[in-house]
Amino acid sequence: MDEQPGASAAGLPLDRRAELSEFLRSRRARLKPEDVGLPDFGRHRRVPGLRREELAQLAGVSVAYYTRLEQGNGRNVSAEVLDSIARALRLTDAEHAHLSHLAKPKSHKKKPAARQQQVRSSLRQLLDTMEGVPAYIVGRRSEILAWNRMAAAVFGDWDRLPPAERNWARLVFLHAEYRDLFVDWEQKAIDVVCGLRMNAGCYPDDPRLSALVGELSVKSEEFRRLWATHDVKEKSHGVKRLHHPLVGDLSLNFESFRLSDDSDQALLTYHAEPGSPSAQSLRLLASWGTDATRAVRSP
Repeated sequence: MDEQPGASAAGLPLDRRAELSEFLRSRRARLKPEDVGLPDFGRHRRVPGLRREELAQLAGVSVAYYTRLEQGNGRNVSAEVLDSIARALRLTDAEHAHLSHLAKPKSHKKKPAARQQQVRSSLRQLLDTMEGVPAYIVGRRSEILAWNRMAAAVFGDWDRLPPAERNWARLVFLHAEYRDLFVDWEQKAIDVVCGLRMNAGCYPDDPRLSALVGELSVKSEEFRRLWATHDVKEKSHGVKRLHHPLVGDLSLNFESFRLSDDSDQALLTYHAEPGSPSAQSLRLLASWGTDATRAVRSP
């Protein structure tokens, strides 16, 4: 099976210039002239979406300048020009940030980027005190870094997995039981890939992240398909629907909080609407304790 460009199972850095080029092409391809108030003078367009000339006109830059940028040459591009291009492409806030990371990367020391992320002991204590609330901390490579007993009861006994497998990307794409757990598995898969793509833009030189992308590109056709879309987004809250093997359907509201002292880590919590069947099911899982955790452990 072919790997996606820029991904390496050996952990080689992602090609930032290729990522920038492909991201801009993909965003331009999704727009039509009528979407941005331009006339469409012909039914037969040789390229999908806007032409480079049209995008450059909207952004107020020369065609040659935009062409160089779309070819991956973001050197010396100003924040003002990136803002104009983001507006012309109708980018979301997350996409705008991703474009800035690719075009004007911040310098990161390689050792911290490659090092295993650590969770403060006080945060682990906080998780343990959140009785009845499934909660965990996730890292920039989608690693599940710490969790409480209720999270294990709802999502599976992660403690029984090797550390490398405690990773949402691997669980969603390589563990079949998670296809049954998430009612809308496709949306969960999209969310995971979008998060990885965002972090790959911030840390293109992280060998562990590159190796993860390469491994999943080889092992999962669904991952390759979603990775090729170059979509990025961040979800700070929402509703997750699950089909739990013991208590059946659950509808849980989730909240995601970036840590102020380490924005590469986020605390996620889940709760049910008071008085709902899902709230009753969570109380039931909490009363079962370790028995519930063992019942839904990942093989």
